[in-house]
Amino acid sequence: MTATANTTHATTSTVGALIRTGVIATVAASTATMAVAAGGHLAGISLDLAGAPIPVTGFGVLTAVFSLIGVVIAALLARFARHPSRTFVRTTVALTVLSLVPDVIADAGVATKALLMLTHLVAAAIVIPAVARRLAA
Repeated sequence: MTATANTTHATTSTVGALIRTGVIATVAASTATMAVAAGGHLAGISLDLAGAPIPVTGFGVLTAVFSLIGVVIAALLARFARHPSRTFVRTTVALTVLSLVPDVIADAGVATKALLMLTHLVAAAIVIPAVARRLAA
């Protein structure tokens, strides 16, 4: 009975640490993508997509939403996957590559498309390693 209680506590603690790390990484990634977008805009890159401007805060909001979805995926993998870290990295790298497709086909200039893709890569470079480190190999 004690072993079960300790195992449950360890799992809860691990999931809690995973979520805390994921939220911190999400905040960092959101801030970074807004900084990249603002920097690109200051450098003269248009933030217009199909003729409508993307607000700099929009980069942060969407980064937060999709990063938190990644944290949920990580929590599920921690519970159900045989190799959570490896599965998380493979899954999220594939999802990151897929996230570039809309940017490639977007109704925007080449520089705008490149900036959009850069923000995806910046967010992934922050969130994926941070969360993966909290998962069992």
